[in-house]
Amino acid sequence: MTIEWKYTDHGHVGVLTLTGHLGMEAIDRFVGAVGWTLARGSGPVIVDLTGLLGWSPGGQLAVADAARRLAGAGRRLELAAIPADGSLVPSGTGPEIPVHPDLAAALAAHGPAVLPGPRQDGPVARRPVG
Repeated sequence: MTIEWKYTDHGHVGVLTLTGHLGMEAIDRFVGAVGWTLARGSGPVIVDLTGLLGWSPGGQLAVADAARRLAGAGRRLELAAIPADGSLVPSGTGPEIPVHPDLAAALAAHGPAVLPGPRQDGPVARRPVG
């Protein structure tokens, strides 16, 4: 199974799009993707899970860790289109993670300035698992 990611700059909001399955074997790849996004932009990061096939409790905890990591850099993590039953395993600590029903709603929450269209920030990054 693979996980792929790409980062798109929407002005004052970044979007980290994930596809595949965020299980234990993909956590290191996800952590690397978050590190890559930390080096770009300065605003909130929406993690778009529209193409995610599923996530394990460990993968969900990695998302909570990413929220803490981004908060430490003065940025906020938000989720769009969480998979399956809509649950997110709480880590017990860390910043609140806003959850939006889809990417359009997440972008709309940041105002019309982000709606016209994305700018690619660097190459599309694809990371195979395994």
